[in-house]
Amino acid sequence: MSVRILALVGSLRAGSHNRQLAEAAVKLAPEGADVVLFEGLADVPFYNEDIDVEGSLPAAAARLREAAVAADAFLFFSPEYNGTIPAVLKNAIDWLSRPYGASTFGGKPVAVVGTAYGQYGGVWAQDETRKAVGIAGGQVLEDIKLSIPGSVVRFAETHPADDAEVAAQLTEVVARLHSGTEAAA
Repeated sequence: MSVRILALVGSLRAGSHNRQLAEAAVKLAPEGADVVLFEGLADVPFYNEDIDVEGSLPAAAARLREAAVAADAFLFFSPEYNGTIPAVLKNAIDWLSRPYGASTFGGKPVAVVGTAYGQYGGVWAQDETRKAVGIAGGQVLEDIKLSIPGSVVRFAETHPADDAEVAAQLTEVVARLHSGTEAAA
């Protein structure tokens, strides 16, 4: 069974190490797993029920929801901003959790990974992301974790896909998410 995994990156920076990690996941996905990197989170307006109206839904939010509906699973890449989840990632979760009772997560498997400059690799932000997406209806696979510390130094001259240790760990994450998706089906 081919599994479509939607990758959402919590950093908008062009040279983001989390984006590079997501690109590596696309490249390293094992047979049967199709990791699709969502483009356009920067265009999604802040969630507001007044604009979440049928017939006038912002186009960027509609594209995000369509991508989520088509996904079998989700893979979040979260840096850590001031000890917590980046606003762009929280905003995506908010859009995907609405309207109330119709979450596009719908019990689909979710894994959260990431890298950050600090010594813990963004663990607090990743925990907050797991919490938010679990409340929003995702089936968080709590045992799938990957927090890579020291991103600025570690990836200064090496893309995550070319770091043998990271590539092996990320391949394992995607494979386990793929397996978790098949088990949930």
